[in-house]
Order: sequence, then C-alpha cells, then structure tokens
Amino acid sequence: MNVQPLLAVTALALLSVSCNSGPTPPEPGTPAFLWNASKQTYRDGDFAKTSDNLSEILRGDNDYAARARVWQVMLTAGMAQGYSELATAYDAGAKANRANPMPFRKQVTDLRTRGGRAALDLTEAVHDFVAKDQSADVLLAFAFPAGSVAKPGSYNKVYAGMTLQESEAQGLQSEMAQHGAVLALCELAGSPGDSAKVLDKFKAGEVKLPRATYLYGAAKLLYDNSELFGSNKLDQPQRLTVMCEEALKALKGVPENKDTKDLTAKIQAALKKIKKGPGV
Repeated sequence: MNVQPLLAVTALALLSVSCNSGPTPPEPGTPAFLWNASKQTYRDGDFAKTSDNLSEILRGDNDYAARARVWQVMLTAGMAQGYSELATAYDAGAKANRANPMPFRKQVTDLRTRGGRAALDLTEAVHDFVAKDQSADVLLAFAFPAGSVAKPGSYNKVYAGMTLQESEAQGLQSEMAQHGAVLALCELAGSPGDSAKVLDKFKAGEVKLPRATYLYGAAKLLYDNSELFGSNKLDQPQRLTVMCEEALKALKGVPENKDTKDLTAKIQAALKKIKKGPGV
C-alpha cells in the first residue's frame, strides 16, 4: 500500500484545522459584531452609521449596552450641535447669496431636521443612562474623535454665500459632526472647549470620568441642543420641553453648586417661556 498520498491528505487536513483554529468572529447582528462595526465606522468618520449601530446595541441588555449609552450621548450631541451650527452658516449664506438663495435654504431645512433627530437620540441616551447606569465612574470606551474645536474652513465659505461642490459639502457635514463631537466630549469631561486637556486624558490610557461630571455635561448638552426645537428653528415646543425636563433629571444626580444652580435657572426659564407661549 502506498502511504504517501494518505500522508499528504492527512497533512493538508491538519493544516486546515490549524489555520481555522483562531477566534471565531462575532456573528452579524450580534452586539459584539455591532460594537466592532461601530468602531470601524467611527474611524471612517461616518458618525450617522456609528450612531445607528449603537442604537441597535441599545435595543436590549447586553455586555456592550452600558458602554454604548455613554458613547451615544457624546456622538448624538456632537451631530446635533454640528448640524445646527452648519444650518446657521447656510442660513447666513442664503442671505449673502441673493442671486441663488434656494439651495442654501434647502440645506438649512435638511440640516435642522437631521440635527433634531440627533437631539432626540441624545435625549433618549441620557434618559437611559440616568435610569440604568449608577456607577461612580463613567468609562469612555471609544477613541478621541477626529476633528477640532475650530470650525473647518469650508464653514466660512458657506457663511459668506459661496456654493460648494457636492463632495466638499458632504465632507463639510462630516467635519462639522466631528467638530461637534469634540465640543461635546469636552463638555462631558468637565473641560468645555479645552480639547488639548481632554486629549491628554485619552493619551494616558483608559478614560474614566466622575459620574457627577458626566451628568452635568450631559444636562448642559441637552439644554444647549434643545434650542434646535425653538420657535425660530424647528418650532417644536413639546420636544424642547422634553429635553429640558430630562436635563433637570440629570442634574438631580449632581451635587448642588454654583454651576448647577445657574444651569437649573436657565432651564427653568426656558420651560417657563414655553408655557407662556409664543411672543413672550
């Protein structure tokens, strides 16, 4: 009997088993798969897709949900702020470009709508965080976002009424979401506008924040982004009310100090104005 072919087949079979003995990748649709996908889309700068992936994770209780909630707060606040600021630029651009204001006005409507959706996602994420996460420290299980506290150069072009190529306009939306995310992260970390200080924390390794610091930042982000639903923008007072009320709930978890008193007063003033109705 010639054993050489048999030995060759056996060797190939063993090699195949050896090559396939590594870790099994997560099944598509599972929280682990979605978490890995979130990290990839985040690196790619696709914050909208990252938020969608995190939302899928948050549909149930799993090992990734707590980390996803913390990440979702920063991400959605960043998108809400970035889109809102860009809508303001397009609004100014419509006034500056009197010859062709309509494309600018269309962008204002679209960006405020997208910002409003992100603001609602932010509200839900903060609500769930307050209700479900009681740890003394908050883990930031994501990388420091690409972007800058400063607005990108194309923002000024739009503000001045210059028409952008479609690719540049799309790129600007992504850059503004990243800009907003940096600002949101600084707020959550207790260092408003100081991206260098917050970045140093990420360079040092695992980032954990005191719960009170994170909650105050979340309340501030809710209040700031609630203006998207004001009468001069989306004009949806019920949604503005919900965001302000969630901000007050978040502040209940923060020891009272001058900052919390000042923010509470601003939120209550906004709610009082809504109850009085338009024109007040």
